[in-house]
Amino acid sequence: MSHFRFEIVADYLPLLLRGLGYTVMISALSIMLGALLGLAVGFGRMSGQLLWRAPAKAYIHFFRGTPLLVQILIVHFGLIPLILGTTNPIAAAITALSMNSAAYMAEIYRAGIQSIDKGQSEAASSLGLSRSQTMRFVILPQALRRMIPAFGNEFIVLIKDSSLATVIAAPELMYWTNAMKNQYMRVWEPYLTAALIYLILTYSMNKLLIYLEKRQGAAS
Repeated sequence: MSHFRFEIVADYLPLLLRGLGYTVMISALSIMLGALLGLAVGFGRMSGQLLWRAPAKAYIHFFRGTPLLVQILIVHFGLIPLILGTTNPIAAAITALSMNSAAYMAEIYRAGIQSIDKGQSEAASSLGLSRSQTMRFVILPQALRRMIPAFGNEFIVLIKDSSLATVIAAPELMYWTNAMKNQYMRVWEPYLTAALIYLILTYSMNKLLIYLEKRQGAAS
């Protein structure tokens, strides 16, 4: 530590920033796709019909019960070549992270929706709203406000989990961190720099979420 070489960090800084851009892009797309897929899985999980509930439960159990690293490798070497004819590390990373995040999102949706008092649905029905209108205009808006902290935690976890995409050579932050380590045969400079960048990223996201929570609290 007494001989921390700042010059090699400076040399790699443009590549690290490029990797940071990919990390943010992969994380942002994954959380958006995961939120959409998670909503569908969450509704399936709450469905009264076994035909929808059973596959949704199986999906959640699989993606929560197997390592994310294994899921990334299956998607990279199996699913993406099956769809595209060849593999692509960026597409594989986004797909795997989205599918993994959807399993956790589904449970967040379920908990958020079930936390709304049943009297709200009964009141909406008495006003003549259909089930879908009740869900869209009454239940979901209230539930989404309660889900913000859980969504935020999931996004922060996903940012950190995106570092696993380095095993399939996705050019995100950890990919260039490992490249720096291999080129200079140094440990402290690359990994401490990566840790600092991840810390700044997740801390900024946490502050943004706190702001959104306060704003939603003031609005309600």
